[in-house]
Amino acid sequence: MSEEAADPTLNRLSAALGDLPTRGPPPVERWNPPYCGAIDMRIASDGTWYHDGTPIRRPKLVRLFSSILRREPDGRIVLVTPVECVGITVEDAPFAAVEMAVDGSGQERRISFRTNVDDLVPVDGEHTLRFEEAADGALKPYLHVRRGLWALVTRALTYDLVDLAEEGTLDGERWLGLWAGGLFHPIAPAATA
Repeated sequence: MSEEAADPTLNRLSAALGDLPTRGPPPVERWNPPYCGAIDMRIASDGTWYHDGTPIRRPKLVRLFSSILRREPDGRIVLVTPVECVGITVEDAPFAAVEMAVDGSGQERRISFRTNVDDLVPVDGEHTLRFEEAADGALKPYLHVRRGLWALVTRALTYDLVDLAEEGTLDGERWLGLWAGGLFHPIAPAATA
């Protein structure tokens, strides 16, 4: 039985996608083409892709571009093919987590997300959650999608995550956080939460 078949949260999100073909992302980590400079492509903080200042309105094209994203060692995000590598601008995170499924509670809880480009991502040791504070003090959760690329969790789902929060201990300190995928994901120290 595959891991996806055993995870009811991934099954629910997958069912919502219907008959879309599912392939893994290309092996961009093995491609080493020359860097050809930056192009006028931008991923806005809400996950909208732009080219030459105009939103890309074809979801299939956005999914294709998203499959060839790579984070370089210097932190720059690029589109990479076997023959060229070009820089793009990412305002916050290259993906947005737009749908969430939750099963269980406490240490047995399983959470999975669907991104704006239809990646299905279970929260686990490889796909962790991290929480940051925005300049305005708002909570910003992120989900690791793949190869150093993160998804910003939407505001609505942030509220759902906070509703799941509980106190736990991490390195001998009390934290407000949540259990998912067998791990405790800290949000903030319990004293300041």
